[in-house]
Amino acid sequence: MANVSPTRGDITSHPDVSEMRDRYARMLGGRDVTLLDGPVFLLGLYCAVSPWILHYTTSQPPLVTHNLIVGIAIGLLALGFTRAPERMYGLSWAFCAMGVWMIIAPWVVGDSPDAGVVVNNIIIGALAVVLGLMCAVTAAKSAPRP
Repeated sequence: MANVSPTRGDITSHPDVSEMRDRYARMLGGRDVTLLDGPVFLLGLYCAVSPWILHYTTSQPPLVTHNLIVGIAIGLLALGFTRAPERMYGLSWAFCAMGVWMIIAPWVVGDSPDAGVVVNNIIIGALAVVLGLMCAVTAAKSAPRP
């Protein structure tokens, strides 16, 4: 009977180990912030649907459109972080600016918003600022030094 159980060997003896390591390094692209892409996308998704979750579609129509557009923009930014990180992580600061805008938007865009709308946008904005700062700091640490 043949031994079909997998054995755990050392990969250093594999003939293509250097090519596999190079391919793995190219695939990752030196990214340390891959764990932030998912939460950023989920934040954008929540921002886009929050007017319907909190039921302020009739009381604040301008904020409904605003949150939908900003949520889609955050989601697209997260997809860009995932798809082309070397080009997109410079926009981490723009993500922070979007967070600050989300904090002040209920008073700029809305018409006398109630406490639920204000708290929702402040939480979304604060999370966007924190995640944007985390992306920016991590991207700055992993950037090549001249």
